[in-house]
Amino acid sequence: MSSGLNKGSSRIEVQLRWDPSPLGAPDTDLDLVAATFPTGDRHGAPAYLVHFGSRSPDGTITLNRDSKTGKGLGADETMTLELDRLSDSYGRVVIGVAIQQGGGRQTFGEVVRPDIRLLEGYRTLLAYEFADVAESTAATVAEFFRGDAGEWRFAADIRGYDADPAGFGRLMGGGTP
Repeated sequence: MSSGLNKGSSRIEVQLRWDPSPLGAPDTDLDLVAATFPTGDRHGAPAYLVHFGSRSPDGTITLNRDSKTGKGLGADETMTLELDRLSDSYGRVVIGVAIQQGGGRQTFGEVVRPDIRLLEGYRTLLAYEFADVAESTAATVAEFFRGDAGEWRFAADIRGYDADPAGFGRLMGGGTP
């Protein structure tokens, strides 16, 4: 699904939610990850990743909230992308989610009510509950890419991976899991 907006996408908010683990079970820790790719190599290695404890070098992609348990009200993790400020040297940004595997292997099917939303202002670009990637430990959900006129375009990009967070960062830009 691709959407060419007249002016292109500019400021995007990513909201990730999940419910805490059942009593007695290890905590569930999901992490938002954004991978930014150079214009000349949109499917190669990412120029940089934004995830827990980091932000883009120029401040255009910021992880605003990072939960390790899913406890609390509203979104457990939020990320802001200011695509209109991103350098022309970058041509693609991929958004994904990885499950920390510290308490043993855990898949999206074992996470209680995972949900991700991508918003541009009040407009919902994507709302997804990870059903198609239930057996995966990480997944890409969307990408933004520059169109011919330099405007940012959006496409849903649901792909599951069996990878830990570090390995997932290296895989995010490829065409197949």
